Amino acid sequence: MFPIRDDQPRYSTPVVNYFIIGLNTLVFLFELSVQVQGPRAFEALVFQFGVVPEHFARALAGSTYYPIPATLLTVLTSMFLHGGWLHIISNMWFLWIFGDNIEDYLGHFAYLIFYLICGVAAAVTQIALNPGSTIPTVGASGAIAGVMGAYILLYPRARVLTLVVLIVFFTFWWIPAWVFLGYWFLIQFAEASLTAHQATAGIAFGAHVGGFVTGMILIKLFPKRTRSPRYGSW
Repeated sequence: MFPIRDDQPRYSTPVVNYFIIGLNTLVFLFELSVQVQGPRAFEALVFQFGVVPEHFARALAGSTYYPIPATLLTVLTSMFLHGGWLHIISNMWFLWIFGDNIEDYLGHFAYLIFYLICGVAAAVTQIALNPGSTIPTVGASGAIAGVMGAYILLYPRARVLTLVVLIVFFTFWWIPAWVFLGYWFLIQFAEASLTAHQATAGIAFGAHVGGFVTGMILIKLFPKRTRSPRYGSW
């Protein structure tokens, strides 16, 4: 299933969501310029700025080759790197659909903090599940999973226009958000359970689970923005 759009209205311009999407796009264009130099240059970029769980273990063990500040910084930088066109397009599309309503609810600055915390929690979850992995993890999907976790609690009855593929046929259905997002989370949880502690390449399902659960928790802790009684706007 692939989401096309939702029917949940918003009452403000999601400038932070636009900024995050734009920043991810600019970083991806930079990645493309690095790839022109050859696969080794791109691999070096990913290993330097992606999250490599083993590097954290070495940093904590006191390795001078992996200083703790630089290693911790990769948790942030990895959130803006992507492995290919399909990776960034799918991530940014999900963020476009679900992120605007969460920013509308939280407010601009609070939404940015919320997004970053979810991304950090997703990375920590992936490291905890795969501490010895030497495979770099990149992408915004962990932070976006947090946005989706918040959405399922705030707008469970919103509807998501979804492209549904049935073997060789496809159709469009309006699906309640709690069904679409709940189904998505169950798949991530099942896959994370099956691949836990396996240093294999592919999708970081553990990060998705960690981000989603963190988003559900944080949306209950962050205060809702208030409407200005004087101007009648957010």
